[in-house]
Amino acid sequence: MSQSASVWLVLLLALAAANLPFVNERLMALVPVGAAAKKSLAVRLAELVLLYFIVGGIGLLFERRVGQIAPQGWEFYAVTASLFIVLAFPGFTWRYLLKHRN
Repeated sequence: MSQSASVWLVLLLALAAANLPFVNERLMALVPVGAAAKKSLAVRLAELVLLYFIVGGIGLLFERRVGQIAPQGWEFYAVTASLFIVLAFPGFTWRYLLKHRN
């Protein structure tokens, strides 16, 4: 896989992972919470942080596969975390800001 394709794959994966906590009622989209229970915002944010590290690990694997891993400072992690939160905005908007008719 080329370097450009790896970058696009990680970006698409980040987009999907950032919205995943907001579009379903399962923990990590795998474990059912319960029949009447709903996930709280705190659980969704914890999932968001965990998915950030999972996507970052996948990006690190792609970088290792292409060549030498570049050292990163705190600025890199601040920017990527901010980008991940921005990518989560559509799911957050759908879950909390739009009216749903039940």
